[in-house]
Amino acid sequence: MTLNSLLFRRLSLVWLLLASIPTLLLVTQNQLFPLIDLQSSLAKALYWVTFTGTAPYGIATVLCVLAIAYRYLPKAFFISLFMAISLSQIISLSLNHSLKAYFKEPRPNLVFLAEQQMPRAREDAFSLDTFYQLDKQARSQAISNALDKLKISTPQMKLDSLIHQHWEDEIGYSFPSGHTIFAVTLVLTASYYLLLAGLPLFTTVLLGWGILMGLSRMLLGMHWPQDVLFSTFLAAIISGSSVLLVGKLYPLKQDVAQASMR
Repeated sequence: MTLNSLLFRRLSLVWLLLASIPTLLLVTQNQLFPLIDLQSSLAKALYWVTFTGTAPYGIATVLCVLAIAYRYLPKAFFISLFMAISLSQIISLSLNHSLKAYFKEPRPNLVFLAEQQMPRAREDAFSLDTFYQLDKQARSQAISNALDKLKISTPQMKLDSLIHQHWEDEIGYSFPSGHTIFAVTLVLTASYYLLLAGLPLFTTVLLGWGILMGLSRMLLGMHWPQDVLFSTFLAAIISGSSVLLVGKLYPLKQDVAQASMR
């Protein structure tokens, strides 16, 4: 088996694991929100997972990955990894903003809030028809007001203060999932060089983080399964293109790579 085919198989397995949960949800026509108690310890843990991909704190996550890679990867591998991660993240950030503005899909939590107030035809009721016409500050206030009313009408539906604030902060469109694109692009790009260098343990840790990122976005009501699945596909294209381009500009010596893969 050649080096490239072995790497392809391993990375394909990583990608399939990342895409498996949203695919299953779409096939079965299910979603994960509202499923868990958003005041629970699980919800708080998922918030901190999603926090690692939230701007600008995602930069710290990238720096952490780079720091570990710098410690364990050969210099040539690290330079290529740094270039590929930088390129892929720039592309993913640009595409995420452009696609959100084009598709204009409302988030699950906003649909939920609107549905909770549908029976009450009041002027101050939360409405998806007018929500995205508001400026950012007004959108956050609209969500805050809707959550205050939800506490009264549905006392069992309570949010942890961190998640409450996250709902107020995440006021953009749903499709695609920027957090998922960020995480999966980082996982796949870093995994290519980590596997090439013979470091599967770090890849496994990154894989677990990437899966939890997609789960956190769906369970916290920020994204639909199709958002996460499409983002996983898009991230694979971005990552693969970035690795190929960097490989053309800064090719790694095959003998070094083959020795690392043994």
